[in-house]
Amino acid sequence: MDRETVEPNVETLPDERAKEWAEYHHEFAAPSTYVYEFVWDTSADAVGPFCTDVDGNVLMDFTSHVAAAPLGYNNPTLRRKLEEFDLVDPLKIAGQDFYVSAGGSPSDPDLPGPSQLMERLVDATDHYDMDRVFLSNSGAEAVENAIKVCYANGGRRGFTTDGAFHGRTLGALSLNRSKTVHRKGFPEVPGIVSVPYPSTQEEYETRWSTDGPGGNVVADKLHPKQGVIDPEEVAYIILEPIQGEGGYRPAHPEFARDLEQLRHEYDLHVIADEIQAGVGRTGEMWGVDHLDLTPDVITAAKGMRVGATISRSDVFPEEKGRLSSTWGAGDVIASMQGALTLDIIQEQNLLENARTRGEQLRSRLDEGVEDRPELVDARGRGLMQAVEFDTKERREAVVEAAFERGLLLLGCGHKTLRLLPPLDVTEREIDLALELLFEAIDATDGSQ
Repeated sequence: MDRETVEPNVETLPDERAKEWAEYHHEFAAPSTYVYEFVWDTSADAVGPFCTDVDGNVLMDFTSHVAAAPLGYNNPTLRRKLEEFDLVDPLKIAGQDFYVSAGGSPSDPDLPGPSQLMERLVDATDHYDMDRVFLSNSGAEAVENAIKVCYANGGRRGFTTDGAFHGRTLGALSLNRSKTVHRKGFPEVPGIVSVPYPSTQEEYETRWSTDGPGGNVVADKLHPKQGVIDPEEVAYIILEPIQGEGGYRPAHPEFARDLEQLRHEYDLHVIADEIQAGVGRTGEMWGVDHLDLTPDVITAAKGMRVGATISRSDVFPEEKGRLSSTWGAGDVIASMQGALTLDIIQEQNLLENARTRGEQLRSRLDEGVEDRPELVDARGRGLMQAVEFDTKERREAVVEAAFERGLLLLGCGHKTLRLLPPLDVTEREIDLALELLFEAIDATDGSQ
């Protein structure tokens, strides 16, 4: 497969083999979220955003497995590095509490492992004075450990934001405010307070700013004389720099500045959930880098290949056993992939590519909004872009029509469509994907 010339080539989706694989899967799998009947053939050709399904259809993946495959399919640099590693058993060890080497010395290893991944994450968060990392299996676990370390510093309450999604384990679920189905019927961590997440100027002025004693919703609640919450009871406020499941809504810059002021005034711990926006997706290493807001804890996963809770020594509890895992983040290959992914992002200047190609993508989306009344808005940063439709039904119809043309896309929020190409996406690939997207939109013009 030649990445410079390949284009989507589909006949029937899903075809017979894909249906067979999906039916077999559902014989054993518990109900979950399934977004399309695409069955990737790992033994077939794939490169960059292009992949092949089990029926031989060639598709273009602009989901990057919901940002979990930041380098797309079969990145040649990453594959060359991994080929140097001879498979061993066990490939999964007891995580943070055990040590592993792939040869060489700690400062000059033959291949990086969990220790080197943590070192790279400390380097990537040095501008926030972060110097410690706790590795785990997933983004939800990274969030669980983030709120645990904040609770360990004192306080029994946490602030979350309207539209938030932070994971599916019980503690993380307690912070979710994007869809009722995520939380209904499950017990919750007590003391969680929901506050607005302004993305637009109108939302900032009408939902966040107030005439109260503090001038905004949170400051009013914490005001020493007229507030209703003792600031010493607050362990953290958690937010996504760009909401993911909530509809790809970037935080309003003044909202972030207000949080920074509250952080200093009341010694609040700010957790930046970077599960989807982090690791270069927005054109900076972290989504919060675009804001005038200093995080005390960063949670990373997806593109990291493992979960990571990153903070400072004075935030992490010193007492042994407060954080521990006999399995978390012990996947030797995943840790190696995470470290090598960070190396490739730096060596190939993929942050700059994310900014440049993101501008191209956004410009074309903005043009599409101007030309098509069924498109309400385009928004996002870098290669984390989205377009909002007038109805959910139209959005769903466009996802299906794009799939039939060989373009894989995912929805988010209520009626928004997200675009997540690999960080090394090319100009040709952006143009090709948008041609298919606009074809799909125009083909569903009558859908309501």
